[in-house]
Amino acid sequence: MPLFRRPKRWLALVTGLALTSILLTACGENSPSILDPAGPIARSESGIFWTILIIAAVVFVGVEGMLIYSTIRFRARPDSPTPPQTHGNTTVEVIWTVIPAIVLLIVLGVTIRGIFDVSTKPEGKTIEVTAYGHQWWWEFYYPEYKMTTADSLVIPPNTNVHVKLYSNNVIHSFWVPQLTGKTDVIPGHDNEKWFSSDKAGVTYEGICAEYCGTQHANMRFNVVVTKDNNEYLSWAQKQQQAAAVPTPGSLEAKGEEIFKNQCTTCHGIVGVSDETPYLKDPNPMGQCDDPTKDNGCLIGPNLTHFGSRNLIAGGVLKNNIEACQPGGDLSNCNLAKWISNPQGVKPGNDMAVNVSSEDLPALIAYLESLK
Repeated sequence: MPLFRRPKRWLALVTGLALTSILLTACGENSPSILDPAGPIARSESGIFWTILIIAAVVFVGVEGMLIYSTIRFRARPDSPTPPQTHGNTTVEVIWTVIPAIVLLIVLGVTIRGIFDVSTKPEGKTIEVTAYGHQWWWEFYYPEYKMTTADSLVIPPNTNVHVKLYSNNVIHSFWVPQLTGKTDVIPGHDNEKWFSSDKAGVTYEGICAEYCGTQHANMRFNVVVTKDNNEYLSWAQKQQQAAAVPTPGSLEAKGEEIFKNQCTTCHGIVGVSDETPYLKDPNPMGQCDDPTKDNGCLIGPNLTHFGSRNLIAGGVLKNNIEACQPGGDLSNCNLAKWISNPQGVKPGNDMAVNVSSEDLPALIAYLESLK
């Protein structure tokens, strides 16, 4: 007898294989995973996952095994008599009631323990950070140092990070799969979370896990863990400093003038802008009715030390400084692509700039010099 006698069976097989291949496309080698935890909070959440998965697998195999066994063992045979009718078995009914109740109690206990692990303030050294979800990028304010960064959250290893979460537009969700779970960022509702990394010198990918508009998938950031606390303090001190002053008459000096004329409506640079943005909480109440007028509450990110960052436009592009050298070919420079055609790189964003091809090299040279 042929294995497939009907075209419908072939169609079902092909459809199943196609759906499976689509599913497997999400299993990229570089995708961040909760199954690769790098901190105590992530390990607690990963432990919940594995516990429930193992219990579910045992139940599935047990139930399906009994079903297959019963189907084969008690299948109808030629001239087989009518099986006896059983109207109840108290012992069996007690067993199939008690066992699921015990399993669910175990799952409940593991889940409650995980909830306490995530929501309880951990002991030890803690740094404070405020994260603001914009459309579509992340801003991080460090109240201890009175400084603001964009797209990259820098933390020391083996240190608790207390993150306060705000949004003044739509609902976002803060998620670093290898360090911590998802927490919604809701306008008018302040949320917070704690996490830490026990691995030094590593960078982790973070994303927005709540649909927030057309560029939701491109609202990324990274968490940079320094090698030690001294490196973190050195980084923080440099971030507090004003922007580097370019040499008069240089290409960078020309770029600074272009920045003042073209970019200060939305961006600020400490030491260059008329005001001194990003030296205070950029959005202290989680509200910003007119971000173009409120000092420190501008539409665009702080660019004071742009050249030291590795992401552009909410993680859409890498800041490949080596391809953006003054006087060189800028065809592969991601910053040039972003400035020249921001809507082509990230449609729907608030970036609106008109920099001529003659002025572009100077502006790029200046921005990349801001270490």
